[in-house]
Amino acid sequence: MSFWLPFRSREEAGRALASVLSKQKFENPIILAMPRGGVPVAIEIAKQLKAPLDFVFVRRIGVPGHKEVAMAAVVDGAAPELVLNEEISTQIEIPQAYIDREMKAELHEIERRRREYASTAAGPAITGRTAIIVDDGIATGTSMRAAINALRRKKPKELIVAVPVAPLETVNSLRSDVDAVICLQTPEPFYAVGMHYKDFHQIDDDEIAKALHEFRKGANLAQHTA
Repeated sequence: MSFWLPFRSREEAGRALASVLSKQKFENPIILAMPRGGVPVAIEIAKQLKAPLDFVFVRRIGVPGHKEVAMAAVVDGAAPELVLNEEISTQIEIPQAYIDREMKAELHEIERRRREYASTAAGPAITGRTAIIVDDGIATGTSMRAAINALRRKKPKELIVAVPVAPLETVNSLRSDVDAVICLQTPEPFYAVGMHYKDFHQIDDDEIAKALHEFRKGANLAQHTA
């Protein structure tokens, strides 16, 4: 068993992660937040690395009758990416009609969030750049794999996963999918991401909008004074 002190907040976790990432020599990095929980973490990284901030929108699809159990994840794009949780999908037979219906609903929510959060509707331009995917933590990795698969098609120079906390087994399973996985804590036993934060409140759209406004205001001020 391994024990770690919990992060006080997502912002503290972001600053700790930024400190590690800033020691790397990433070429032309772009920070890609996974809303909602990944946004406060990613903002701290973008500020420290002086890198642009964009988003990769992923939504989980739950098992019928047990929506909290993720059986798949979908990510937006010209060709939306669906990634199944193999462990669950081999145990439970899910009707294709259910998957199609849930995927359509989640893509609608993704479209709403992109309009709400992002400065452009086209999605991030990452070709030839170092794309750093950021979330507040990883559990099974289903959502992260969906993001990785979709972003690979955009041909980044490097694809990096950066999270404050995740199970070691999940971290190791992702290493072959990306150029690097940077994770600060791999507690054992893991249980859930929220257990490794003192403050893990549910973030709403208003909080995201306020945080993005402050970040963009600071970025614009830095550009004009540089």
